[in-house]
Amino acid sequence: MSPQGSHGTAQTESVPSALEQGPLLGTGTAPSHHGELLQGVFDDGGRLRRGLVTLPCPLFASNATVRLDRWETELTVTPSWKTKALRAARTTLAELGMGAYGGQLELRGDVAVGRGLGSSTSDVTAAILAVLDAVGRRLPPERIARIAVAAEAATDPLIYADRMLLFAHREGAVIEDFHRPVPPLGVLGFSVTDEEIDTLALPPARYNAWEIECFRALRGLLRRAVAHADHAELGRISTASARINQRFLPVPRFDRLLEIAEESGALGVQVAHSGTVAALLFAPHGPRVEERTALAARRLAELRITDHWRYIAGSDSHVPFAHQS
Repeated sequence: MSPQGSHGTAQTESVPSALEQGPLLGTGTAPSHHGELLQGVFDDGGRLRRGLVTLPCPLFASNATVRLDRWETELTVTPSWKTKALRAARTTLAELGMGAYGGQLELRGDVAVGRGLGSSTSDVTAAILAVLDAVGRRLPPERIARIAVAAEAATDPLIYADRMLLFAHREGAVIEDFHRPVPPLGVLGFSVTDEEIDTLALPPARYNAWEIECFRALRGLLRRAVAHADHAELGRISTASARINQRFLPVPRFDRLLEIAEESGALGVQVAHSGTVAALLFAPHGPRVEERTALAARRLAELRITDHWRYIAGSDSHVPFAHQS
């Protein structure tokens, strides 16, 4: 089972007796993301709420398989340190009135940990979907997001697939739905450091009044940019959000990254606001985009950033990119 659409409905009937007669098997898959186009605090009816707009990334994913058995006393997970996913699976079972079920949850995937790619949310979402698949049930995205927050304290809107949302990641709630998919963006991604970051160990950013006002303006600009598929505006918004985040989690050589973006004709710079990945954004069908992307990769290599990846955000397609030296 993959992330559900927005029209899934919760089913409240009791567990069919047939489910109690043998093991139930299910699978779930959830993609990673690539950090945020925008993250900050936003006014919502006079209340300030922390929110973000995620940049999708189909390159990496978590895959969960689950075996559920009414006669086993405990649900366990492999690897054993994937405790957030285990908690999400148990919470899902409890929500469905099946808290007595035990069994085995197994997770596999290629989402790097501690980079800001949403590895824990990928695991958690895949685990929830695997449980739902095993029992033949569906839940709406809003409810799945709340289960994810209960499991990991803050979550990303992966269950909504490529929908463009301003999402309250510490509440599991949508602040604003832009009613559009993410416009296609060419992404040249890379990691700015080899260090891992524990996202939940980072203190929440304390924005000043000027920054909060900036977020108000950026939200309005984003609404317009999405409505008109304005790639250039999206690049400026992403760069502005990255600049603000420098006060809280500085990206090394950020000024040089801005220069590379200008030299290569990129739309802007994008960062994981609580991780180590970053990107240069391009209009995917712009003039000489291959040449300009290659130039950007060479300039990154001069900074000894030689591990790059390239894909189109907002779609399922991507192309391999030869590492430059």
